[in-house]
Amino acid sequence: MKILLLADVESKYLWDYFEKEKLDGIDLIISCGDLKAEYLSFLATFTTVPVLYVHGNHDVKYDYKAPDGCVCIDDRVFVHNGLRIAGLGGSMCYSMKKYQYTEKQMYKRLARLKWRIRIRGGLDILVTHAPAKELGDRKSTRSELQSLEDLVCRLLLEKK
Repeated sequence: MKILLLADVESKYLWDYFEKEKLDGIDLIISCGDLKAEYLSFLATFTTVPVLYVHGNHDVKYDYKAPDGCVCIDDRVFVHNGLRIAGLGGSMCYSMKKYQYTEKQMYKRLARLKWRIRIRGGLDILVTHAPAKELGDRKSTRSELQSLEDLVCRLLLEKK
């Protein structure tokens, strides 16, 4: 399966210099947040595949005009061709705005999402805006969430 992943910056290659053929062979489009609603709507217009998204920490504008033709997977599990995809948008709280969460708030969201994952029989892809804390090869930053690391570790252990 070919998945087009997008986040944070609109691609001029796809938007300004668009050719429909550039989306040929793509089976699914996933946005990890902080993209203009118009950009996602534009892509959804030129494809028949699902365009999924989670909110980024700057996506308050989606509350007024959500991307047309797209599916918000925040706090949900979406199944596409047997692939189970969960969404957990937002970031670590740093200015008390919408789509910013404390660790406690994120753990509550994860608890609800965990049941949805179990109902679906597991998870194949977890879509987030913020990275999991210290999961990867770089030093931790203020935007990383310990709760995501805990969830990923639990899911990996359950698969064994």
